Amino acid sequence: MHPLLMGVLNVTPDSFSDGGRYDVCEQAVQHACMLRAQGADWIDIGGESTRPGATPVPVDLECSRVLPVVRDLAAADPSVRISVDTSKSIVAQQALEAGAHMINDVSAGRHDPHMFSVVAAHSAPIVLMHMQGDPQTMQVQPTYSDVVREVTEILAERVASARAAGITRVLVDPGIGFGKTRDHNLELLRNLDAFASLADGVVLGVSRKRFIGDITGVQSPDDRDVATAFVHALLWNAPVSMIRVHNITLHAQLRTLAVAMLS
Repeated sequence: MHPLLMGVLNVTPDSFSDGGRYDVCEQAVQHACMLRAQGADWIDIGGESTRPGATPVPVDLECSRVLPVVRDLAAADPSVRISVDTSKSIVAQQALEAGAHMINDVSAGRHDPHMFSVVAAHSAPIVLMHMQGDPQTMQVQPTYSDVVREVTEILAERVASARAAGITRVLVDPGIGFGKTRDHNLELLRNLDAFASLADGVVLGVSRKRFIGDITGVQSPDDRDVATAFVHALLWNAPVSMIRVHNITLHAQLRTLAVAMLS
């Protein structure tokens, strides 16, 4: 089973890679349709940047960014599978009512105590990501005694809480780059097997991340797509259900090659 491709669509002015490119609804929908044509299985729409140092935005502003894109995209392509990247239950509820199918919560339900009940009421799946701290503080000397064990334990607890609230399909994301140093990220990537049995699947988001730039010396996030694809190629046999990426074309080619060579 090869991983599904989740295309990143940030409708924000300040995301680390594509902020400001798709903050007009029509442009965002066009880009989402292009990602679909390139091979994306899911489109992940985010209306609040979670890059290091980012400040939170009000619920109304996040809704105004996300909901028109969800509605118009669902109308333009009824077959599209839409995920919404939010940690706010009000945004999640309105997005699911507007046509979204899944919630991707970088706080793993810790930011908003109503998130799980909203997702359960809509019988939707959820992605629970690990983050140490919050976007404003997460890269200020992140510390672990055993990063794999600690991240696994926290995600296991969050999965149990989600299931207790009635969510039947739960995926986990180890949160590469979210409150981790370069070495923490590498240790997690070397031990993805540790997350395989926690839930119904593992989502991996390494696309254009800073640790790739730190290792390769490539400073512009837009220029890290080849290195991103190489990371995924090295991890192709890891137990990952979905990879969240900016460059769908490159990863669709990688998947086609992997299917031909490894099946």
